[in-house]
Amino acid sequence: MSSIGVVLSTDVHGLSKLAGSRRAFRLAEARDAGVHPEMLRRLAARGDLIRLSRGLYAFPGVEATDHYTLATVASRIPGAVICQLSALRFHALGTQRPRVIWVAIDRSRAVPKPAALPLRVVRVSAGLLTFGIDTHRVEGVPLRVTSPARTVADCFKFRNRVGTDVAVEALREYVRTRKGTPDDLWQCAERLRVLNVIRPYWEGLAT
Repeated sequence: MSSIGVVLSTDVHGLSKLAGSRRAFRLAEARDAGVHPEMLRRLAARGDLIRLSRGLYAFPGVEATDHYTLATVASRIPGAVICQLSALRFHALGTQRPRVIWVAIDRSRAVPKPAALPLRVVRVSAGLLTFGIDTHRVEGVPLRVTSPARTVADCFKFRNRVGTDVAVEALREYVRTRKGTPDDLWQCAERLRVLNVIRPYWEGLAT
């Protein structure tokens, strides 16, 4: 890699390790690899690194995944959960292509406003930030996303916000693609108190 030959020797090994991963990496990972943050800033200014967002970098030629914007949100808002329309998109449940990133945060927390990130913030209780949540690794960043079952239940819970048609489409795709089990869905629906709302639509799909 062209940049390695001109950096401090103490950073060479760390940069080689990061480059070998062929993915984006966080500032914390660079530090753990022995690379000084100032070196990252210099390489980014020179074009030898791509700064995807604050604290998130990639080497030229490393293609970001379709979900790198979600990874940016996760790196900027620790503890946030990707939810509702953005979670539908992540799980490929339906045809939604949201223009904003839907995130759930604790209702007692101040709303962060990262620059250049169009957010739709959903405030929920602390308990719902741990229930029905899956953790994925995207662009080297731990990304918390509502599970397929929780996402469908959320859409019915907030159907006045996302639209009943979107919720029904999500349910139909959940069944068709088998992204989860009926038991998973019933558990989430009961926790979110939408079991009686979902049941008629579920029975309609079964007939």
